[in-house]
Amino acid sequence: MTSVLVTPPVSEPVSVDDMRAQLRLSGSQEENLLTEFIEAARAQIETETRRAMIRQGWRFYLEAWPMGRVVTLPIAPVLSVNEITVYDQDGTGTTLDPDDFTLDRGACPGRVRVKLGAGIPTAQLQGLEIDFTAGYGDSAADVPAPMRQSIRLLAAHWFENREAGTDLAMASLPHGLDRLISVNRVLLL
Repeated sequence: MTSVLVTPPVSEPVSVDDMRAQLRLSGSQEENLLTEFIEAARAQIETETRRAMIRQGWRFYLEAWPMGRVVTLPIAPVLSVNEITVYDQDGTGTTLDPDDFTLDRGACPGRVRVKLGAGIPTAQLQGLEIDFTAGYGDSAADVPAPMRQSIRLLAAHWFENREAGTDLAMASLPHGLDRLISVNRVLLL
């Protein structure tokens, strides 16, 4: 089972102005660096929590249907399942009809139930692909405040501790970041 980001988010949940306020910076100094820290912090927090913040497209590869034909998707929250493609022995893909599967958005992470008899993969490896959209929405306002705060804390930490070799940079993370991440982490069973 592998998941790949297909369509990255078009915006960030934290703006450069938000970071300037967090760091108490005036002026427009180091705007490019702040942008890079925001992007990197968002990617790190998303990886740690297994949550997508701003709407983004993912592809999930499986070799076969799991027991009960219920697939737990690896990223939360799931907004929609766009397409499920099943491959035969020759590598020819067949797209399932949307009536052949149901998305359970209430579960965290989201789950897809596929009807019995719909699309039986026969390829040996990567027998099926599920394309889905994950995230809280299209804007920063859609992302929960604790998730945005975790980005600000981590980006600010990296901004203030730029030398990787310093004892402070190596020994600590910002106060409270571990708690913000742990309570928002999606558990995989």
